[in-house]
Amino acid sequence: MARTADKIESLIADDPAMADALAVVYDRTDGGSDRIEWADVNDELTSGQWGRLIEKDVLESVGDEFRLADPAAVETALDDEPTTTTVTTDTDADDLDADESSWTKWDKLAAVGAAGLFLGYSQTAVRDVVGGTVDLLLGPIDGVVPFYMVVLVVAVLTGLFTTLLQANLMDMEKMSAYQERMKAIQEKRKQAKERGDDEALEQIREEQMDAMGDQLGMFKEQFRPMVWTMFFTIPVFLWIYWMVLDGHVSSGEWTIVAPLIGEARWTTKVLGPMQLWIVWYFLCSMSFTQVLRKALNIQTTPT
Repeated sequence: MARTADKIESLIADDPAMADALAVVYDRTDGGSDRIEWADVNDELTSGQWGRLIEKDVLESVGDEFRLADPAAVETALDDEPTTTTVTTDTDADDLDADESSWTKWDKLAAVGAAGLFLGYSQTAVRDVVGGTVDLLLGPIDGVVPFYMVVLVVAVLTGLFTTLLQANLMDMEKMSAYQERMKAIQEKRKQAKERGDDEALEQIREEQMDAMGDQLGMFKEQFRPMVWTMFFTIPVFLWIYWMVLDGHVSSGEWTIVAPLIGEARWTTKVLGPMQLWIVWYFLCSMSFTQVLRKALNIQTTPT
């Protein structure tokens, strides 16, 4: 009985509709006491469902007819899982779809603001306005410590800010739920392929189409903190850009001794077309961001 019960449980887990199919067979065999043929159930079962019951030895052949191999196991499985599997699966999917993943008006305003700030990379007027404004805050610091240290400080601050934004704005549980749902569909598709069940594959394809909204939901969850990150880090990056390329760095600080590079100017190309100031900022930002995430035990990817 235990083996048959496991097979029945596996069938229902792969396809919740199998619970209803099994209930029909159980009912029309009068609780397993009678034999049955395909013609007796083809008004309720699909050929794929009938074939899976035979394949899993839930139905065993007796001449030209079939009977339930273990009626008690079927009864137990139907009692344990009347219709809860289907309801739970649908509810989870509905919860994901119905859950609020839309952006607030502030998120949209931040996206518009970040897009506007991008103009500073190509428009001198915008860069001058943004750079001059940020310089009101960072200029006093630059007057006290060397420029390379100012870049290091702002890299650490933006790294910390980015980490906190991801931790607070990205719903990791929802991201995990999206991933689990897609993995479950892929696993069902793989098993249906192995069985050669074309009907089940068609149902799974429809389920995949319905789940395409999950991809959009994941994108929204990932992009929301990114928008706020850009909104606050682009002005800082533009300030460094403004300081270096528009000649606001003092003459005595135009060269530094950089790790693995040696003495170089801020505008020296050290990685393809990337100049030293860009590489220095990103190295400081990325390295300290990783340290901060570990120190604060902040998770930025779903489990």
